[in-house]
Amino acid sequence: MARIQTPQPVRGTQDMLGDFADRFTHVVETFERVRRLYGFKRIEVPVIEPTAVFARSLGETTDVVSKEMYSFEDRGGDSVTLRPEFTAGIARAYITNGWQQHAPLKVATHGPLFRYERPQKGRYRQFHQLDAEVLGSDSPLADVELLCFADQLLKELGVADGVTCTLNTLGDAPSREAWRAALVEHFAAYRGELSEDSIARLEKNPMRILDSKDPRDRPVADSAPDIDAFLTAEAQDFFGAVTAGLDAAGVAWERNARLVRGLDYYRHTAFEFVTDRLGAQGTVLGGGRYDGLVEALGGPVTPAVGWAAGIERLAMLVGEGTILTADLHFIPAEPELVSLSVELMNLARQSGINCEMSFRGNPKKVFERIKRDLSAARVVSVERSTCGDAAGGFRLRDVWEEAGPVRAKLKAAVERRFVIDDDPETRIVTLFKRGK
Repeated sequence: MARIQTPQPVRGTQDMLGDFADRFTHVVETFERVRRLYGFKRIEVPVIEPTAVFARSLGETTDVVSKEMYSFEDRGGDSVTLRPEFTAGIARAYITNGWQQHAPLKVATHGPLFRYERPQKGRYRQFHQLDAEVLGSDSPLADVELLCFADQLLKELGVADGVTCTLNTLGDAPSREAWRAALVEHFAAYRGELSEDSIARLEKNPMRILDSKDPRDRPVADSAPDIDAFLTAEAQDFFGAVTAGLDAAGVAWERNARLVRGLDYYRHTAFEFVTDRLGAQGTVLGGGRYDGLVEALGGPVTPAVGWAAGIERLAMLVGEGTILTADLHFIPAEPELVSLSVELMNLARQSGINCEMSFRGNPKKVFERIKRDLSAARVVSVERSTCGDAAGGFRLRDVWEEAGPVRAKLKAAVERRFVIDDDPETRIVTLFKRGK
């Protein structure tokens, strides 16, 4: 019989297990906790959308639309696309569900996205993002709120060291239009020195030339005029209010006058949190104000601002071994004590203690393995008692120091079902069934 060939995973996707999966989950759980602190409502939008949602919002000339989207005709003949980002789908939902009545609307979500791009470190064809948006507010305080949210998220994840918040303004519509005209004039004068991609962007998307990575473009881009010379007084005041708000909140930032968003509906604030710990693609979180997006999708004039962050990239920054899989790890000293171990573990879990149990193996070897892997903060050795009427006993064996608080919490949990005799010298807790 011919051997059946196992199908291989699609290029640019990944399976997750163990430490990295724990770190991935840790990122999501931290995000969920922080977004509740900031009063952002949880939102879910479809994985699949009409292709027009992204073509209109991202622009036909962008690489995402022209080269990277997973688009196809469904059986009804409609062109649909697996979402390459969240913002456009959220804007569509805002219009079609009449959520304008809730403005300003603060929403957050997370989940898988899809882009047919070259896989590299921290970047996949199926990848996952965190996303936060404020729709219906033209106040610079909305920008400050989102940036504070992002800053606190990175701090709570323990990855803020070595990550820098970079900030720029794209101005209001008059500022942007004047700057755009100046950029077209500048780049046109050096047309023969630009890369093919930049020449294609010159008329439709000249701002994207500023962040080109092609070495041929850099001298021309570096000598291009900054937006500051074209900012209206209103645009200057808006950016000043954002930076003042960040200073008041204690959020460190740096100005990057070359940070841009190429599409016409972007306005005012643009920002990225960047690091050098992930190679050349150092952005871990980015966003900005997109006051014209909802209108571009056929909705009313709606100011909005938001950001997105790659979950995989954040998980890579979270240190290995920092996610504990259990507060307590139960080890029955002999097979006859498995039932008691299960009972104790269940009581602990009901009291909010995260715990696991070793199902097999020599107890001593299991303890040494746990100590080596640091997969649990404490080890509970469940042992036979020398007291004839005792149900058994347990001993907390330290992997780390300072077991007192954990031990006290476990004693409180088991006292709901057992009478205990705690020997401070041996540190063995003897258990007696209540009623005896």
